[in-house]
Amino acid sequence: MKVQKILLPIIAVLGALVFFSVFIIKEVNQAIVLQFGDPKRIIVEPGLNFKIPFIQNVVYLDKRILNLDTPPEEVIASDQKRLIVDAFARFKIVDPLKFYISVGNERVARSRLATIINSRIRNVLGQEELQTLLSQDRSKQMSLIKEGVNNEAQNFGINIVDVRIKRADLPQANSDAIYRRMQTEREREAKEFRAKGAEMAVTITSTADKEVTVILADAQKKSEIMKGEGDGQKNKIFADAFGQDPEFFGFYRAMQAYQKALIGGETSMILSPDSEFFKFFGNKQK
Repeated sequence: MKVQKILLPIIAVLGALVFFSVFIIKEVNQAIVLQFGDPKRIIVEPGLNFKIPFIQNVVYLDKRILNLDTPPEEVIASDQKRLIVDAFARFKIVDPLKFYISVGNERVARSRLATIINSRIRNVLGQEELQTLLSQDRSKQMSLIKEGVNNEAQNFGINIVDVRIKRADLPQANSDAIYRRMQTEREREAKEFRAKGAEMAVTITSTADKEVTVILADAQKKSEIMKGEGDGQKNKIFADAFGQDPEFFGFYRAMQAYQKALIGGETSMILSPDSEFFKFFGNKQK
């Protein structure tokens, strides 16, 4: 019993020592073993490892490629036009010791990198005109930005894998001004189209009116010619009829005269029995 009482505390102490001295490095991590704050070992391979309990502690660092979204930055192009640029970067911790000594942890590293990236973006893009920055092909500018950021990031034990611009837009005030200018231009073009359309309508209408006038004049001319020809034919027929029966022709002419005189229905004529009119109704057998 006494032996058990003695062994149990010893086993417990040994178990605690083993527990606090063993640590595991995962495949996605790398570690720095610190002793009273000073780096003693760098471990980059996954597996089971040991440290001195209560004296040494372990700082874990990610060895995967990490993403960094930078805050939007206003850039002034070489033509003094402003642009809002939103960028992101991908980086990897390649030197854990330098990383720990220079920035200490990932949060500080991200803040420092964001400042460097935005500064480099302002420097590089500030040498280009706005039209170039808004184009799809910005590979040259992005290479310069990545190279400059990587040169400074190496001081932190970081390698920059990529730097990209997610969005490049005009400031809201500029966008509104451009929209208003585009709207004014479209309204001006619409007015020009309407004016040209009205002008074409007037031209077409005038041409049509002219053609109508010409057609009516031609029709009137042909009508007069046909009427003249008809009157000529009529007169010829009358002349032939007069030659064959002068008395009937005289009767017909008298009927026409009375017809014209009595047009309207309100005219009355009083004729004497011995009027010339009645001679055509006389009895020839008397």
